[in-house]
Amino acid sequence: MIIKSFELKKIKSSNSPLILIYGNNEGLKEQIIQDCFLKDFKGDILNYDEVDIINNKDEFLSSLLSKSLFADNKIIIISRATEKLNDTVVNIMEKNPSEIKIIIKTQNLEKKSKIRGLFEKEKNLLCIPVYEDDSRSLTPIIQNFLKKNELKISQEIVNIIIERSKGDRKNLNNELSKLKSLGISRKKIQLDDVQKLTNLAENYSVFELCDNYLAKNSKKVSNILNENNYTSDDCILILRTILNKAKRLLKIKNQTDNNINIEQILNTYKPPIFWKEKEIVKKQAQSWTTNEVKNIIYEISNLEIIVKKNTENSLNFVSDFVSNY
Repeated sequence: MIIKSFELKKIKSSNSPLILIYGNNEGLKEQIIQDCFLKDFKGDILNYDEVDIINNKDEFLSSLLSKSLFADNKIIIISRATEKLNDTVVNIMEKNPSEIKIIIKTQNLEKKSKIRGLFEKEKNLLCIPVYEDDSRSLTPIIQNFLKKNELKISQEIVNIIIERSKGDRKNLNNELSKLKSLGISRKKIQLDDVQKLTNLAENYSVFELCDNYLAKNSKKVSNILNENNYTSDDCILILRTILNKAKRLLKIKNQTDNNINIEQILNTYKPPIFWKEKEIVKKQAQSWTTNEVKNIIYEISNLEIIVKKNTENSLNFVSDFVSNY
């Protein structure tokens, strides 16, 4: 059964034991979970990643009937879910556990998604899509924040903060927390303050730039460079980040050269590779030979020395490096 994210009363009053919240608005997901399920909740709250459930499926399902785990009211939150969880959800429905709610969080799902289809069709399941916020939904949040913290900003600054939130109120809350810190020393915040404190909406992280360089996504790299104004300190950070990722890539390449399956390498690598990284790391491993990775490491070591000696041209040096393979 589908319930829109703004229908909070319906969400709160639902007795569904299984709730799917999907979409890219992480801030709205957190707000729904907090306001509709966790607020004033007196029972236990258990957090899992999908991988924890998949790797221990039988144990998890058997625990649904265990008094030690489900004797009292409990909420289980499963994060980073994918289609792989669909069969587990069916199994949970068959066990029909009582006095428990299981909240499943996932990214945006296509219409043909099996798990989305299951939650939309079943009347005793709850499906909550969360979409990107716009100015109409973000403006009241900003106004309430300013009023509560006795801060004053111009409408121009409000518009900039909304733009930089990228449709996600989690990003908005991050930006507002920066304003709150600045507000300790001043109540009237100027445009220059905001430009220094907040991130550009189009800003890509240094990590994304480095990942796409190693994946040979030249178009993406070009977009990132064009949309950012990196400082000399940023340039050092970029080089060191690429260096660390290249060293990891070299270890992976050495293992693939020994005919070890890439999936096995990524699943057993220490320290663990976060699941969101695995696809791009796999592409990186396919994009370079072992000797080429060694050359990258060598070139970065020399380039860092040059950049430190010539900070005025550091961005040019780094841009040329990541733009040419």
